[in-house]
Amino acid sequence: GRKDGVEMLDISADGFWNSFFAIVVALPPLLLSWVAFTSTYLPDSGAGAARLPALLLLAFVDLSGWVVPLILFAAAAKPAGISDRFATYVVATNWGSAVTSWIAIPPALIRLLVPGSEKLSANIGLIVFLVTLALFWRLTNVALDKGPLIATAVFAAMATLSITIMVTLQSYFGLVPA
Repeated sequence: GRKDGVEMLDISADGFWNSFFAIVVALPPLLLSWVAFTSTYLPDSGAGAARLPALLLLAFVDLSGWVVPLILFAAAAKPAGISDRFATYVVATNWGSAVTSWIAIPPALIRLLVPGSEKLSANIGLIVFLVTLALFWRLTNVALDKGPLIATAVFAAMATLSITIMVTLQSYFGLVPA
């Protein structure tokens, strides 16, 4: 949420495209969460290589929830009058997403390593989710630099869009926990 931190980001054209490397940085904790999810909620997906299709679908769902909202934001930024902050927002949220994916490791580890810990893991996951939302609102506010009202509108739209995409795709692919 500090302006000087966002000003240190490379928002050039190369910096914009390089910020998508954040997806690679986020892959280890994301993979851990996918393995934990399939182990807990999709036990019929098998083990080892048999679990690969479910893992690939989870990867598609999560990455769609990351990238598709940014594509739609690109289309909406100019009419919304925030196109001058588009690159800054994308670079900041890409790297922010990489950081928050690492913050979300504890619930996945608990779910994977402690049998019968779904409730504990879910509670810790909820706390991590709420903290992540607060951090992302702060990041959105400082990246857009348009005031809290605009930041709240963009944050709410992007969070809702991302969650809607992921829930819809999870349901479509049958990845909904029983």
